[in-house]
Amino acid sequence: MEKIITGFHSIEEKVKAGSNQPNLKIYYSKAGPRIKKILEEAKKTGIKVFQVADSQLDDLVKNLDETLQDHRGIVMKIENTSPSQSNLIDFDSWVKESANKEKLTVVILDKVTDPHNVGAILRSCDQFGASLVIIPEHNSANDITENEVIGRTSAGANAWVPVTIVNNLVRCVESLKKAGFWIYGADAGGESCCKVDFSKKSVIIMGSEGNGISKLLEEECDTIVSIPTCGKIDSLNVSVAAGVLLYELFRR
Repeated sequence: MEKIITGFHSIEEKVKAGSNQPNLKIYYSKAGPRIKKILEEAKKTGIKVFQVADSQLDDLVKNLDETLQDHRGIVMKIENTSPSQSNLIDFDSWVKESANKEKLTVVILDKVTDPHNVGAILRSCDQFGASLVIIPEHNSANDITENEVIGRTSAGANAWVPVTIVNNLVRCVESLKKAGFWIYGADAGGESCCKVDFSKKSVIIMGSEGNGISKLLEEECDTIVSIPTCGKIDSLNVSVAAGVLLYELFRR
């Protein structure tokens, strides 16, 4: 099985993480400044690079989603792909290790199904230092190792941000509470995030695009927080809202 990756950010992050992996190969047509930088790093890490015609790059990406076919002159091929990834971690082990840490931020995605939103949230998690992202196994976009929309939208953060895939979000929240975390649900009508005194160990729950946080999870929340806005539409996109809340925690 092989995987095709496009997008400067995604390829750069794979290069950084892919030292001495013979299954990684880069194909390029013309070496502009950005591509030259990627090629230099690839050669340092032992990744093979090949110069080919644009038509060959077009052929490599022809089966990708239309939004991913804009290769901009460079494509990475990963052969013999494996579902394992170093940033996919075990939840219970992580909770045990969290006991020794003073400040942690966890993001829970409750049935967020749009891979563009998941990718954008992962990018914000990387930029604002989220410690863990929890995604349910069912009814969500959780294939962060294989979904190229997530990879490209996250600008490669899907290879770095710690992620755990779980069966039961309610059980996870209960475990996090016992470990000293305070649970904040993001929803309109809650307390302004500007006024909330966030705990050093915080969990932010982001609800689904259409229905928000599920009732069972909402009942587990210690506080419902909202983002003060002044627009005419109902609410912010879930990925934008996650970015705002993560920044609010980060700046403090």
